[in-house]
Amino acid sequence: MNRIDLFLPIIFLMVLSHPGFSQSTVTKLQCEYLENPLGIDESHPRFTWQTVSEEPGLMQQAYQIIVGTDELDVSSGSGNVWESETIKSGTIPAVYQGPELNPFTRYYWCVRIQDESANWTDWSEVVWFETGLMDQHNWKGHWISDTHDYKLKPAPYFRKAFNTKKQILSARVYISVAGLYELSINGERIGDHRLDPTYTRFDRRNLYVTHDVTTNLRQGENVLGVLLGNGWYNHQSTAVWYFDQAPWRARPKFCMDLRITYADGSEETVSTGSDWQTALSPVIFNSIYTAEHYDARLEQAGWDSPGFKPEGWRNAMPTNAPSQNITAQVLHPIRHVTEIRAVSMTRQGERTWLFDFGRNMAGVTSINVSGAEGTTIRLKHTERLDENGKADMSNIDVHYRPTDDSDPFQTDIFILRGEGEERFMPRFNYKGFQYVEVSSDQPLELTKESLTAYFMHSDVPPSGNVRSSNTTLNRAWEAANASYLSNLFGYPTDCPQREKNGWTGDAHIAIETGLYNFDGITIYEKWLADHRDEQQPNGVLPAIIPTDGWGYTWANGPDWTSTIAIIPWNIYLFYGDSRLLERCYDNIKRYVDHIDELYPSGITDWGLGDWVPVKSKTPKEFTSSAYYYVDALILSKTASILGKEADFKHYTALAEKIKKTVNEKYLNRETGLYGSGLQTELSVALYWGLVPQELQAKVAENLAKRVEADDKHIDVGLLGTKAILNALSENGYPELAWEVASQETFPSWGWWIVNGATTFYENWPLDAKSDISMNHIMFGEISAWYYKALGGIFPDEEQPGFKNILLNPNFVNGLDQFEATHESPYGTIVSSWKRKGRTVDYQVSVPANSTARLRLRGTKIEEKGKNLSKNTNLKILELDQEQAILELKAGDYRFLIR
Repeated sequence: MNRIDLFLPIIFLMVLSHPGFSQSTVTKLQCEYLENPLGIDESHPRFTWQTVSEEPGLMQQAYQIIVGTDELDVSSGSGNVWESETIKSGTIPAVYQGPELNPFTRYYWCVRIQDESANWTDWSEVVWFETGLMDQHNWKGHWISDTHDYKLKPAPYFRKAFNTKKQILSARVYISVAGLYELSINGERIGDHRLDPTYTRFDRRNLYVTHDVTTNLRQGENVLGVLLGNGWYNHQSTAVWYFDQAPWRARPKFCMDLRITYADGSEETVSTGSDWQTALSPVIFNSIYTAEHYDARLEQAGWDSPGFKPEGWRNAMPTNAPSQNITAQVLHPIRHVTEIRAVSMTRQGERTWLFDFGRNMAGVTSINVSGAEGTTIRLKHTERLDENGKADMSNIDVHYRPTDDSDPFQTDIFILRGEGEERFMPRFNYKGFQYVEVSSDQPLELTKESLTAYFMHSDVPPSGNVRSSNTTLNRAWEAANASYLSNLFGYPTDCPQREKNGWTGDAHIAIETGLYNFDGITIYEKWLADHRDEQQPNGVLPAIIPTDGWGYTWANGPDWTSTIAIIPWNIYLFYGDSRLLERCYDNIKRYVDHIDELYPSGITDWGLGDWVPVKSKTPKEFTSSAYYYVDALILSKTASILGKEADFKHYTALAEKIKKTVNEKYLNRETGLYGSGLQTELSVALYWGLVPQELQAKVAENLAKRVEADDKHIDVGLLGTKAILNALSENGYPELAWEVASQETFPSWGWWIVNGATTFYENWPLDAKSDISMNHIMFGEISAWYYKALGGIFPDEEQPGFKNILLNPNFVNGLDQFEATHESPYGTIVSSWKRKGRTVDYQVSVPANSTARLRLRGTKIEEKGKNLSKNTNLKILELDQEQAILELKAGDYRFLIR
């Protein structure tokens, strides 16, 4: 070792301790809540990041962002587009405030932060976002189709051959479709998305998708291939919602620009037009609602590759655009997320086999099979079996209204070409199922490996995890997640089989379950744009969104369509991002004003009520009025956030008026009972803040007595499930709430689980005669309750996005261990506890650039071996014989509570 080596540790320590240098690292950079998003239209994109630090208590006090078109310059700390000043802020997201962004441009960016000691981190890694068209006038292609006949069943192929003679630097496809599509170039499928573009109100807004196809093109001849599917645009199946009569209905169509940049700087665009060629495909029928039929005998090998001779093909037909509003699809796409193998295969006849995949899901199956030419195979997908062990469709086909037997529900049809092993998987459909009955009109040989299932959903990243010592709790959490994902396809649905509709009530009840468990903001922002598209000028929203017109006169009302207020509000709480509230502000206002105009007293009976109750039905007027209050209150708070002082005062007064009127009609102040004292009546009043402060304890006591009188089981419907457990645990009865939540006898969530459920059901009795989907998320609030009541993790309305975390865990008896983690915008929150005799070992992690307010209950509390009263490292806000309230800086903590 030489003398220089001896001094290196000293030099390193001097650098670390030098003012202005931070040991922290900025990581997990995202733009518009996506990593390196391709093809965005947002003129002021949002930037987010996290900070990793070994220093306890690190807080960001400022940041700087660099944006440029040269990656090397940005990595060197210089940007030719925007170099922000030092922006004094400790919160995210940051919003781009530079010059107007150009279309078709990749922008590189990085960020660094300054901590409270004025030390700067190094610049982060360089990431990018790329703009799309930015303006509809930048489209060059024409909308094309193959015919005006929307009753024609086979799906159309389109192809375009062209030549490139120069070296290609980059190439992008921008494609907008009314319907669904698969894109291929030179015989290779582009991307891993499914069911693109996601469903919208087609005559009011259409989405386009961007693909980087640089590596798919070659010098010389290239061929673009597009296969169009019907999706919700051309609904050829018939059901009670009349999507076959949708005002937008037409033959699928598309518009596409392939934009090529060559190494010499020149550009070329290959666009859709009448010079494209079209023919019918082997997809002889496709319905997003029912199934897909495929005749392999009609395949044209190489149709999307160079060298193919398109004999019998004809020119495409120019047609009108479906709407005048074409915008970028910027969200987590639908994918085949999980491959699932069958757990068993049973032969049920000479030509019938039953496959069991061991779990309920949304998705498709893929079959590999060999057989004679013309052999017709049917794949019938169901959630359950009948008493004879046969595939049973009766619980999910009740709203289907077929006109003949050519379109069997959830049943794919595959006709073999008879040339060796063949594979079929639907492209433009998904189903809800656990079992698949495969039948053939000719002899076949199948094995358990012949059929594979793919669990499909919007591929939102997980953001939470729950684990405990209670097996039923763990399985219920997994089942809730499975139902949530099974009902997320670019918009939240009620069920993946019988309806696939975007029921508003189901979605706002499940919003916290969604956001504690998954990073779903991109899906909800898209869906709230759908709300804005669907809202009538007077403020009315339909019960299902998107819709063909169904749901404006039944099933809507504040108990259901409060999605317009509740979902943006929860996005604000979970992400600290007010953009969705701002974009929906006028919509919320029109909605609340309309109710106020119709029901000036403050009481409204407009709604659907406490849907699918166990036995007792709460008056619809009470629950609808409660949600009207919630909407008005959210509107008043939003007005304050957005600086609309006059609106803040007006809607605060309106909310108080509604609250006063509801209490005058339904609250007995002497007894502390609402209405008849049902579980839903009492819990809704408590949970949504209708109860006067001086009566909260009395009403909570009455709720506890009512639950105990109901044998500590639920007696609620959809609206009551949102409130019941939270009202108990947040008002002094967490032990009772846990007893209710952990029941394994009817009626309860655990009753489903111990009877084999892998997803949540639509009804409480296993033998219910109606409302009997076996994959519904509407009763899924219990998953969020695990995080809130047992983990104690809440966002802070005053510092949203978990900038400050409210921690209020309940160490309930009967549960020995529990852990909840949540990936907040700032990092991972951990709340974990384990019972050791009479002591609870509680560990908590607060991410960098966050703080927490922790409430602990116990007669003796220690942190790292020190009694709280003697611990000078903690900021104690309140301490007595029963509880402690602490303010925690970022870091890891361990408490022992007795």
